Amino acid sequence: MTIRLGSPDFLRMFPTVVWTLQLEEEASRAINPAILRGLAEIRASAGEPSAGENWQSGHALHRRDEFHALVEAIHATTRKVLSFLEIASDDFEITGCWANVNGIGASHGVHTHPNNFLSGVYYVQTQAGADTINFHDPRVQTAILRPPVKALTADNTDQVVVRVREGTLLLFPAWLPHSVDPNRSARERVSISFNIMFSACAATLSPPLWGANN
Repeated sequence: MTIRLGSPDFLRMFPTVVWTLQLEEEASRAINPAILRGLAEIRASAGEPSAGENWQSGHALHRRDEFHALVEAIHATTRKVLSFLEIASDDFEITGCWANVNGIGASHGVHTHPNNFLSGVYYVQTQAGADTINFHDPRVQTAILRPPVKALTADNTDQVVVRVREGTLLLFPAWLPHSVDPNRSARERVSISFNIMFSACAATLSPPLWGANN
């Protein structure tokens, strides 16, 4: 007896979401020059990074006037993300905001942003050869066995490459490993990274989830 089988159904469980927003061109044209002017002032004594080197600012750029419009966009997008996730609390704050300037040939290795709920990046100056970010599968156990594949797909890859452009704003879980390939363009790549955390973390997240009345 021959048993005829149809195609199996499948469930995708525990998704990892990266939220992407492209600012309107009019908005990015207003925001980006102000950011670049502010960074030029900060970097006046630092000079341009040498080939293969990165420069990072301090972590309080969100308190500077030049970043006011970007901070508003970050806040608005974060509220939408928390609503999407059905998070009960919308009391959050930017815990750090800093610039990344990648010189020609510079890259950024795989890393995460501990002790935060969300992380994000906004692209101020990017161009062909310096217009991607890589997200890596956080499930280390998937590397135990890697059979050869006929073609890379979203269901068998351990890395997703996201293409960006000036005015792109990304938000993603702070625990999600990510990296940046070497800058293969002829000018610097400039982005603004930031972290988001609940303002009253100790009061609202530290107590047991089952409540104080049990």
